[in-house]
Amino acid sequence: MAKLSVELNRYFFEEDRNPEVTFYDILTLAGERVFGILFVLLSLPSALPVPAPGYSIPFGVVMFLLAVQLIAGRKRPWLPERMKQSTVRLTTAQRIVKSGIPWLRRLELFTKPRFASLCTSFSGRVVIGVAISLMAICMMIPIPGTNTLPAIGIFITGFGLVEDDGIITLMGLVVCLIGGLLAGSIFFALIWGGSNLLELLKQWLGR
Repeated sequence: MAKLSVELNRYFFEEDRNPEVTFYDILTLAGERVFGILFVLLSLPSALPVPAPGYSIPFGVVMFLLAVQLIAGRKRPWLPERMKQSTVRLTTAQRIVKSGIPWLRRLELFTKPRFASLCTSFSGRVVIGVAISLMAICMMIPIPGTNTLPAIGIFITGFGLVEDDGIITLMGLVVCLIGGLLAGSIFFALIWGGSNLLELLKQWLGR
C-alpha cells in the first residue's frame, strides 16, 4: 500500500477530477484504511497553521459520527446518503491537501507498523474513538482556541491508524489530552471567569 501522501497527491493532482469532489469519492479513495484516512482529511483544515474557515463544525460532526462507529467496532463507516453525496470544490480540496502533504511526508519519515494492537484491537479502537469523539465535540464549539489543538490530535491519531503505528497513535492521544484540557479550561473560564491554561502559560513564560 502506497504512502498516504503519495495516494493523496495522485488522487488530487495527477488524475482528472470533476470540478467538485463528493464524500463518496473520499470513501472510495480510503479503501481499507477508511477510518484513519477520513480522520486525517477531515481534521486537516483545522489542524493547518492557517486553518480554512467554516470547516470545524461540519467536519467535527462527521468525525464524531465516525468515532462513535469506531467505538462500536465497525470495520467500515456508515454515513447517511445525503452526507455521502455532499461536495467540496476540487480547488478547495487541492489547496487543503497541498498544504497538508508536507506535514504528512514529515510524519511518514518516522512511521512504520509497530505496537499495532493499539490500532487494530477492539479495546485500542475504543480508546481512540472516545478520544476523537471528545476532540470532535471541542471542534464543534464556536470558541477561539478550541479547534486547532484538538484537530492536530485527531490528525496525528488518524495518521497512526492509517499506518498501524501505535507509537504515532499514542502521540496523537497525548495531544488530544492536552487539547481537551486546553479547550475545557477556555470553556470554564468563559462561564465562571478566571484564566484558562493558555493565559496561564503565557503569564508563566512572560516571567
